[in-house]
Amino acid sequence: MGALKAVLLPVTPYQQNTTLLWDEATKQAVVIDPGGEVPRILAAIDQLGLNVATILLTHGHMDHAGGADELRAALRDRVGDPAAAPIVGPDSLDEFLLANLARQGAATGLNEARNVQPDRWLSEGDIVQVGEHKFQVLHCPGHTPGHVVFVNTDARVAIVGDVLFQGSVGRTDFPYGDHNALIHAIKTKLLPLGDDIGFACGHGPGSSFGQERLNNPFLQS
Repeated sequence: MGALKAVLLPVTPYQQNTTLLWDEATKQAVVIDPGGEVPRILAAIDQLGLNVATILLTHGHMDHAGGADELRAALRDRVGDPAAAPIVGPDSLDEFLLANLARQGAATGLNEARNVQPDRWLSEGDIVQVGEHKFQVLHCPGHTPGHVVFVNTDARVAIVGDVLFQGSVGRTDFPYGDHNALIHAIKTKLLPLGDDIGFACGHGPGSSFGQERLNNPFLQS
């Protein structure tokens, strides 16, 4: 098993962190949350020499999932395999968001966003892999009903989407948002995994669970 490597590629005017995550030895990779600017994502894949096995989605917002359908189609065309690069996740509770990505994008200027149907939904306790590296799936609702987080406790790393940020937490001022559920998920599912776990998030710089436990104002009560 090679080392686990990652590159964050901020895309679209929302500067959403698309994550390229791969095994250094095999170059087997996943793309997490391709929100848009698919040609840039493909160029980064080529520059790094990656073989993308899976596209993972943390949740159904357009800045995270708007480019997923386009990326899947492009990767399948490259290899001539209609089953290549499946889209996996989020939880099916976000299906209503994924079915309306194009309309959301048109209303906010992200015209490249496409509706998308994942090849497989995810649930609490599922496992996804990057090469031989295994990530546990945790359902962490609140920002969206079906938001999931990916955690590798061996590597002490997590991909948390818009659940948790450096000094903040995900927005919950949507009709389907639930601030209490979000804070509960962070405090009961993420923080207990250990202060030393570092995380990449959907926007801006990452942090660690320990730093946020101590300093994040939303987690102090």
